[in-house]
Amino acid sequence: MTTTWETTASGVLRLPSGRLIRGRGLRRPVPEGLTPDFALYLLGKEPPTVAWESRWLRWPDFRLPADRTATTAALREALERADTERVEIACSGGQGRTGTALACIAVLDGVPSTEAVAYVREHYAPRAVETPWQKRFVAKFQS
Repeated sequence: MTTTWETTASGVLRLPSGRLIRGRGLRRPVPEGLTPDFALYLLGKEPPTVAWESRWLRWPDFRLPADRTATTAALREALERADTERVEIACSGGQGRTGTALACIAVLDGVPSTEAVAYVREHYAPRAVETPWQKRFVAKFQS
């Protein structure tokens, strides 16, 4: 079993199940310390290559994912892998798309969809999930 993220590390969301997922903005340097085992990158264009396993979802800034079916599958995979691996979710700024994805993962982990944005804002970042359509996406997200 891989060591998980430190619970006190900045940007690490603890889900109700106890799983930990790190959210971050790719415009900032990789934090010191442990690196991800798996990362899910939410960008409008393909991200640079990294030293760990990663997956890219086409998700333009301030918008919604291009392929909702692929997004749901990738978020399920991230949640499942977070049980034994260090998982990172990231977009450019680490707030809108990352917050939206983390809120959807919280729904998959048992948080009601109507409470998921508030959960992520309280436990990850106060400005997570930036747009009205991102909030609606989370509210309609099904586990």
